[in-house]
Amino acid sequence: MDAEDRPHHEHRHDHPHHGWLGRAKHALTPHSHDSADKVDTAMEASRDGLRALWISLAVLGATALAQAVVVAFTGSVALLGDTLHNVADALTAIPLGIAFLLGRRAATRRYTYGYGRAEDLAGIVIVLFIAASAAAAGIAAIDRLRHPADVDHLWAVAAAGLIGFVGNELVARYRIRTGRRIGSAALVADGLHARTDGFTSLAVLLGAGGLALGRNWADPVIGLAITAMILLVLKDAATQIWRRLMDAVDPATVDRAETALAATPGVTAVGALRLRWIGHRLHAETDIAVDARLTVAEAHAIAVDAEHRLIHAVPRLTRATIHTDPAGVPDAHRTLAGHAALR
Repeated sequence: MDAEDRPHHEHRHDHPHHGWLGRAKHALTPHSHDSADKVDTAMEASRDGLRALWISLAVLGATALAQAVVVAFTGSVALLGDTLHNVADALTAIPLGIAFLLGRRAATRRYTYGYGRAEDLAGIVIVLFIAASAAAAGIAAIDRLRHPADVDHLWAVAAAGLIGFVGNELVARYRIRTGRRIGSAALVADGLHARTDGFTSLAVLLGAGGLALGRNWADPVIGLAITAMILLVLKDAATQIWRRLMDAVDPATVDRAETALAATPGVTAVGALRLRWIGHRLHAETDIAVDARLTVAEAHAIAVDAEHRLIHAVPRLTRATIHTDPAGVPDAHRTLAGHAALR
């Protein structure tokens, strides 16, 4: 029997083994994993993500505008490249914003899990942006190394580079913090991208300092070093997106979920446990064994209790499907053993 035999919103907390005291306490402090609350939490996560994107877009847009003014009267090619890079970084808010908006749409008969995977697709676009940034930075550094050029008003170029670094670092911290809080790998990757842009802006500052000392090679050499750092960030971001696309989860999360299920009264064994991310929401499917002498209603109550404990134990878990098998029945043992072998 599945805990999902009834719609989840019908799984009221009517556990007879909790007694009247438990029901009274529940009435005073309802659990946050009720269906409506879970939907509200998911919607709030999407709103937080969109807010982070629009604030980032505004900050990076203002940063790029300030740098563009400096480019106009200094003729710095390096600063021009950094300005265009910041504009491109600001525009990454567009695919992520579309992904968050799509993720808020209700599931359909064709897309039965909803549209949360759009965030992973946006993450791929962001990874491609980071790769393009690395390529552009490397090409620009090599070209400047081969063809040194004079730059006027070095103090203004340095100031603009510092503005670019501060603006990108503020955006990076905000995006990464929000992305980790709501479980959005794409938003975290976008934050890492902003951080690489900040280092690129810092390279403009250091390069201007080297030029002021008469070291024409300083700017392109630092640019190559920053390119190497961008490639390291690219590796981390690509790995994160790859794992999300392949339904990878933190093994510690699996351990926490198995512990919560095994500690549920009435559960005699835990079989297969599958966790997957759909956007920034976590879904779970599992098999548990219960006493074969229990009635269907009693087994169902245990499954509902196990689901509640699971949702409490695992952050950002919004849905769990729990199948119950009768313990002591040979077929059930084979089923559980087979699931364990597949793991």
